Amino acid sequence: MAVNLLLGLQWGDEGKGKIVDVLTKNYDIIARFQGGPNAGHTLEFDGIKHVLHTIPSGIFHDKAVNLVGNGVVIDPVIFKKELDNLAKFNIDYKSKLLISRKAHLILPTHRILDAASEASKGKAKIGSTLKGIGPTYMDKTGRNGIRVGDLELSDWKERYRNLANKHEAMIDFYDAKIEYDLQELEQDFFEAVETLKSLTFIDSEEYLHKAQKEGKKILAEGAQGSLLDIDFGTYPFVTSSNTTAAGACTGLGVAPNKIKEVFGIFKAYTTRVGSGPFPTELFDEDGETMGRVGNEFGATTGRPRRCGWLDLVALKYAVHVNGVTQLMMMKGDVLSGFNTLKVCTAYKYKGETIDHLPYNIEPENVTPIYTEMKGWSEDLTKMSDKSEFPKELNEYIEFLEKELETPITIVSVGPDRTQTIHR
Repeated sequence: MAVNLLLGLQWGDEGKGKIVDVLTKNYDIIARFQGGPNAGHTLEFDGIKHVLHTIPSGIFHDKAVNLVGNGVVIDPVIFKKELDNLAKFNIDYKSKLLISRKAHLILPTHRILDAASEASKGKAKIGSTLKGIGPTYMDKTGRNGIRVGDLELSDWKERYRNLANKHEAMIDFYDAKIEYDLQELEQDFFEAVETLKSLTFIDSEEYLHKAQKEGKKILAEGAQGSLLDIDFGTYPFVTSSNTTAAGACTGLGVAPNKIKEVFGIFKAYTTRVGSGPFPTELFDEDGETMGRVGNEFGATTGRPRRCGWLDLVALKYAVHVNGVTQLMMMKGDVLSGFNTLKVCTAYKYKGETIDHLPYNIEPENVTPIYTEMKGWSEDLTKMSDKSEFPKELNEYIEFLEKELETPITIVSVGPDRTQTIHR
């Protein structure tokens, strides 16, 4: 049985959590393959908004097993808060939430290191969420990290102490005047670790291999977005893991030839949180309207998102890198009321016109070239079928499909799971 992937095609915040929630009924296993609690997946149904950071977005369904894969980094303190929130809704997470032994742990000192590193950069800050993600992945690749499976060993606290001592020396090196109470942070950490140990740890690559042989349907869930990929994103303003389709192979132990459908999620416009280049960013009333109507604030950080017109150059790049087979357009309802819509179809780059994403998209190198289209005024949020779509919306969708050479199979017209229209 093949594995399907679902991932974001922009700078994150595309609405992946909602679509995973909508699709979960078709799958036996939802497996998160990368990232840490800097991700925020927002799901809304029955009048309640839920925000997940590490736990896969299929957790609200009775039948699906939810797996946190080896490519994920876990902060036990944040994870415990997520579990506490789930407990309010009588969700039996212990029976359907599995953790890979090979997933790495975020320590309190990782978070302090993150803050010290960012503070030391001054104006060159990359916009870190200060969750300790980068330092944890650095320890992973530096072969110093502590993994979930280590919690089953008798000497894991000794391993913790050795690594924390090393981190404290590094924090002193930054001389960033970061104030912290490690003893208090460690108290919360060790308490949360005990909660984590109450869950089921597994050798996830073997579990998924057996599940495939048994014909189980698996959906791999990504976090952040393709343009934040450590290799293919707008480096250095990126995350610390591979957010693209290849990350599902390394983050779950799934073979490349087992991947079938790649669902790519994108907004009908573009947003970005934190620092970094953003060619189509708007600083006018249109950008302000997108942010206000779209409620563009980070699910994890609460930071306002920068808004701009849809960038097809960047989106086409993400479609190619990921091998996307189906597109899903989110927040189409936010564009209602714009008389004219703009879509970036090319860049003016160092004096020439190009239609691919170059090595450097800093504003001094790139000027977007727009195609203008007529907007629509209808309220999409009450629509339940594609036959109700205004002509201008259909023209917008068809234009994108032609440019991207990929079908748009789902259009989201609101935050609730019911506001999802299949085409």
